[in-house]
Amino acid sequence: MSWVQIEPVMKHLYPRAARATRNTSREINRQIVLDLLRRRSAVSRAELARSIGMQRSAIGSLVNDLIAEGLVREGATGETARGRKPTLLFLDSQGRCVVAVDIRATRTFLVLTDMTGRELSPVESFPTDRKPAVLVRKLAARVRRTLASRPEAGTCQGVGVAVPGMLDRSGGVVVHAPALGWRDVPLREPLRAALELPVLMENAAKACALAQLWTSREAHPPRDLVYVSVSDGVGVGVVVGGEVLRGQHNVAGEYGHVPLSLDGPPCACGSRGCWEAYVSNLATISRYVGRPFLPSRPIPRELSSVNVLDVVGQARAGETRALTALGTTGRYLGLGLAMIVNSLDPGRICIGGEITAAWDLIEPAVREGLAERALIAAAADTEIVVVPTDEHPRLKGASALVGAPTYAGSTVPREAGTSGSADTLRERAAASAPLAAGLARR
Repeated sequence: MSWVQIEPVMKHLYPRAARATRNTSREINRQIVLDLLRRRSAVSRAELARSIGMQRSAIGSLVNDLIAEGLVREGATGETARGRKPTLLFLDSQGRCVVAVDIRATRTFLVLTDMTGRELSPVESFPTDRKPAVLVRKLAARVRRTLASRPEAGTCQGVGVAVPGMLDRSGGVVVHAPALGWRDVPLREPLRAALELPVLMENAAKACALAQLWTSREAHPPRDLVYVSVSDGVGVGVVVGGEVLRGQHNVAGEYGHVPLSLDGPPCACGSRGCWEAYVSNLATISRYVGRPFLPSRPIPRELSSVNVLDVVGQARAGETRALTALGTTGRYLGLGLAMIVNSLDPGRICIGGEITAAWDLIEPAVREGLAERALIAAAADTEIVVVPTDEHPRLKGASALVGAPTYAGSTVPREAGTSGSADTLRERAAASAPLAAGLARR
């Protein structure tokens, strides 16, 4: 393995001195073993040895260490053509859990998961209070009640919170959340004090982007992708080379507040014509109801009594007004995606949010808008992946904030690659180290 291949890992394992040590290859192999178990779910020691290209004795020693650390457990036996049946290995998430929280402008959702993001309780929600102190009090009470109702889930390792706004570099202060009307709100410390549990916060779209990488089961997952979350607002998380793009002030990727037109509708951020003002849930509902929404005023009853799924249902029933409203949203969505494609040229764009329930209805309009403003024809064919709402991508992102670093190894939180030859595995482990470093910084 060349220095070029291991240098990215070294910089994140040992930031003060990027030089190989006698433990370097072992740390990389730990990454690979944990990642193989995450992606394949159940693997025998023999399969690990073959996949990584290590001797059985070396794999046995590595696995025994991971079992002793509580990261891996032995489970059922597998099938074999002859000889003794192998014992399968699994990531060990027993006796530990995470509370995942998704704060939105209208409602706050939460769910209990294991350390790999598997849901252990039904998703519940309650109205979001715009007063931070009140929201913290209500959220803390819900979290305590959820944990008390599932004692079999084990010890809570932390609370992951997806926030619809921009955070400071520490991840503890909501610098600006237009949809909530918040500026410079310290949220993490009050919630941590109320729960006496670790709390990790992240911008919702960035958390979703991280979750797309963390939960991927693909043999060759893209290392450059963009996640677009269309909900009460529009959030964008950008991953380049396996690392979330943050910028100097941690506000990189705020495409939702780039104007499509300077004379467009007012946006919650105070500007006019932002992409969010054209494609958010309220924008679609306003278009359907025929009444404009003014962010500076309370939401009219005509708008609050309808949701995007209602509009989708009417469109599927053939209602012209609903079809027109969704088609217009789709075109504006495509125009905004063109901004992203022209500036970042990602390998994949993931889209989540209620509007995806109408994807078959709006995709032609989205593609038309994207093609209209894409600078080259090939860019208009950028892969777009729809993430269904029933997968709860924002909650998965919140859960990954706590769970992903745990299974990235014991020295520092990090993530590894995927199955394949030993050289390929090591290359991918080195390439994906920035993702883990991004998680560790939070």
